[in-house]
Amino acid sequence: MLTGSKELIRDINTSLVTDLIIEKGPISRAAIAKELGLTKATISAIVQNLLDRKLVEEIGTAHAPSGRKPVLLNFCYDCAYAISVDVSASHISVLSANLAGGNCNLVQYPTLNSKEHIIEELIACIDKQMKQIKASSYGVIGITLGIHGITNHNQVLFTPYSPYTGIDFASALQTYFNIPVLVENEANLSVLGEYTFHYPIKNMIGISVHTGIGLGIIIDGQLYHGLNGYAGEFGHSIIELDGRMCPCGNHGCFEQYASERAILSELAKIKNLSQVSIDDFVKLYTIKDKDTIHIMDLFVKYMSIGIRNIINTLNPELIVINSSFTMNFPYIIDLIQSSLTSTIHKSCPIVPSKLQDMSILLGGICMSRNNFLC
Repeated sequence: MLTGSKELIRDINTSLVTDLIIEKGPISRAAIAKELGLTKATISAIVQNLLDRKLVEEIGTAHAPSGRKPVLLNFCYDCAYAISVDVSASHISVLSANLAGGNCNLVQYPTLNSKEHIIEELIACIDKQMKQIKASSYGVIGITLGIHGITNHNQVLFTPYSPYTGIDFASALQTYFNIPVLVENEANLSVLGEYTFHYPIKNMIGISVHTGIGLGIIIDGQLYHGLNGYAGEFGHSIIELDGRMCPCGNHGCFEQYASERAILSELAKIKNLSQVSIDDFVKLYTIKDKDTIHIMDLFVKYMSIGIRNIINTLNPELIVINSSFTMNFPYIIDLIQSSLTSTIHKSCPIVPSKLQDMSILLGGICMSRNNFLC
């Protein structure tokens, strides 16, 4: 039985009611009371408070065989807006959206990838986006930054492919904009977006394959960070003894063989080219270029090895892969799944990302929403 101060119990119950309306709305007061096991009087008081705060609205009635028709409640997603930013080595993507990820506006800017200029670049990009957001009851309630590296409690601990290690983004942006700023690992935001909008699976993994490889881990419906934010740094697990050098300082890290950057670099080496882009790779693979097919086979091989280890370690209900390769060639998922020979491994479904390039940004909107409502 839950015990505590009246204020604590009230806050917990309000959070439960709000979450249920978001998850299952439109929903009636009676249905909320039944679902949560709370009294009708408690639910009525909480709902009235949410109505007064313009967080919830009444949107009509449901069919009833007899008696009064129950009034349906829905969350007011337009009551506020949030801004989400994907800070990569090559560009800054800025999304503004309501609390459901709707009414969105997305703009992408090139970046100098410079430690000296990144804060002023971010302020300029976010400032432009702020001016495009329409008025709402609560205005802009937060900014979330997705960082391609290790983060912990809003601090950037390590960015292997950008010079952003140690930059206090949160303090700088919060001082300028005077609203809450959250800094989070991009793979965590990616899996949060998938979980919230498409795959409501309580125990799932998101594999983010881009310049590096990261895992977003959802356990019992919550992001898992580990003690110091290092959980999910699967790209830095060793798969080759004395293998390729990694910016983290180790040799043979997984992402030196299976990340998009590693795969494209390997093809460029074989083709004797200075570089190969994703678009180049797609064109070559589409015309069945032998070298490109060979490289893709290596990607499938390494991803299969990695996924076996993930399943053995974390035993998830679902694995979502977010990669340009699986986005352009969805059947690669089937190749990876079929290469998992163990019955244990085959029991875990592997699916492509539904949100693709938007997963980090929409995950950021979710994180700001959760922070606003907590």
